[in-house]
Amino acid sequence: MRLIEVTRECLYLGIEEVKPFNTIGDIGYVIQRHAESHGFSVVRALCGHGTGLDFWEEPQVPHYGQRKSGPILVPNMTFTIEPMINAGGYECKTLSDGWTVVTIDGSLSAQWEHTVCVTETGVEILTA
Repeated sequence: MRLIEVTRECLYLGIEEVKPFNTIGDIGYVIQRHAESHGFSVVRALCGHGTGLDFWEEPQVPHYGQRKSGPILVPNMTFTIEPMINAGGYECKTLSDGWTVVTIDGSLSAQWEHTVCVTETGVEILTA
């Protein structure tokens, strides 16, 4: 249960960083910091993504990183924030069905997701 709770907290901490002129790195930084402060790891092989004409578009939205790095957020950008947090190591693999992802070490993993839009003053959660 703690893994699930911390993962949800990571999602909302990431969303709080969505505002004009912050960066994608600001989102990943707070997610990684919170997850690791609770002894968990952040999946690196999968990330959030832009949405628009196609479902998976740029920018990629890693859930780890450094402040003030990556694309700058501007109004009307729409993307997902979907942290995947592991109880063990961050390494994962995709199974032969081409879709199912599991942790390499067999540890538990949790994910929460929202699609957000950058507004003139902050963020709107589109999937709330």
